[in-house]
Amino acid sequence: MLTVSDISLIFSDRKLFDEVNIKFTPGNCYGLIGANGAGKSTFLKILDGEIQPTTGNVSLGPNERMSVLRQNHYDYEEQTPLDVVMMGNEKLFAIAQEKNAIYMKEDFSDADGMRAAELEAEFGEMGGYEAEAEAASLLQSLGIKPDQHYDLMANLTSGEHVKVLLAKALFGKPDVLLLDEPTNGLDIAAINWLQEFLINFENTVIVVSHDRYFLNNVCTYMADLDYGKIKLYPGNYDFWKQSSELALRLQSDANRKAEEKIAELKDFIARFSANASKSKQATSRKKMLDKIEVEAFVPSSRKYPFVNFAQEREVGNDLLRVDNLSVEIDGEKILDNISFILAPGDKAVFIGKNDIQQTALIRALMGDIEYTGEIKWGITTTRSYLPKDNTRDFASNESILDWLRQFVLTKEEDDNTYLRGFLGRMLFKGEESLKPVSVLSGGEKVRVMLSKMMLQRANVLVLDDPTNHLDLESISALNDGLSAFKGSILFSSHDHEFISTLANHIVVLSKNGVIDRIGETYDEFLENDEVQTKVKALWAD
Repeated sequence: MLTVSDISLIFSDRKLFDEVNIKFTPGNCYGLIGANGAGKSTFLKILDGEIQPTTGNVSLGPNERMSVLRQNHYDYEEQTPLDVVMMGNEKLFAIAQEKNAIYMKEDFSDADGMRAAELEAEFGEMGGYEAEAEAASLLQSLGIKPDQHYDLMANLTSGEHVKVLLAKALFGKPDVLLLDEPTNGLDIAAINWLQEFLINFENTVIVVSHDRYFLNNVCTYMADLDYGKIKLYPGNYDFWKQSSELALRLQSDANRKAEEKIAELKDFIARFSANASKSKQATSRKKMLDKIEVEAFVPSSRKYPFVNFAQEREVGNDLLRVDNLSVEIDGEKILDNISFILAPGDKAVFIGKNDIQQTALIRALMGDIEYTGEIKWGITTTRSYLPKDNTRDFASNESILDWLRQFVLTKEEDDNTYLRGFLGRMLFKGEESLKPVSVLSGGEKVRVMLSKMMLQRANVLVLDDPTNHLDLESISALNDGLSAFKGSILFSSHDHEFISTLANHIVVLSKNGVIDRIGETYDEFLENDEVQTKVKALWAD
């Protein structure tokens, strides 16, 4: 059991946590949720001892082990994936290293033999003789091929790095597992495997994720971080969201009715208290007023941006035709023989074996990368683009206000008051609109890019992994805004709910062509065994 007692954390003049008391018990998966900046990742670092709290303590049961998924993607470059995974159990790995070092000695002594025997016994008790097989099994389950297990980490792709680090965290059945955005960088198959692993995991899991579908599938409790406190709610994310919205609505209705009654009484008192014939009645009403209390309801710190896309004109008869498209990057073939047609009104998701393929296609469609083949957009289409890497877009030191001004279409919009109000709805309040774009966080940059897209009023929206860096509230608002959009959408995403609520056209990419599914929902696509067999064959290279 993991116990948190009276944890507080103060940064300069800001209190991030205030006397947090909570117990995380075995057999449960806790989804830690809260607004961006609330301190979710910081709380995980307190749990694993990386950050010391101002007050309070964190305690594990005797002989219990905690494992953590860290986003240190460029560590262990000179190690093999198999060794990295086994490092997940530090004590077991240290024993194995010491044991092997002893056996490598040229002047092996009796004392060495005694020490080796002790280590062998301890190694066996900890399941060491099955450890390598377990590590290999984890790697294979996540899509790391056996011939890569003894390769160097430096030779793996960034996505493969993520999988190895995840396997390292899962290795050895830890008593407490801390996962910070575990689905980032994972492909669909790996995410599905991880979900099943966590559903069947018998110990304690605490996970931070912006993937609503993932939280719904794996969580038994939501740990809601708000106003420096953490409150536990049984159930998954959707249950928490619906329950909290209902409670807020009921509370708001109760307050509204009480406030209406108070307003009515005050009006009566003001009108009749000076009238002698009504004075007794007014005094009675004054006593009633004194007894009415509007319950102080503390609103959530969560803020939802206003995302609403409009198109200046509709797409005509043609949207997009792609014929025999191929893309090479640094001499490596990323896509080959890609052909498909999109029709007006399509909301098409691009799914690849890895992120490189999706991004390569989207960049080619937007003329941002060299390619061979033909891309033909309909003559009535206007496109607005949210790239995965927006570094070039925010290279200047312009303020958000001035940066956004270049995308206005009318004189009315080219006005500070209008633009400040527009940015305010995207959660840039007051002087925040004057911040230089170069210093914005990842989530802030995405919200600014979405602001640009709303101003452009294009009839085709092209988005490469748009939920990346966004918090749950912004993802929900973006999801709603895109669902209501009357134009066409081309996008990539790892977010199951995002895809399933938007896509009506699925294009599976590879080095060997495409699988083109029209009029099929994402869930239908995943449940179609025949199609999934074709996808595996397409991605087999």
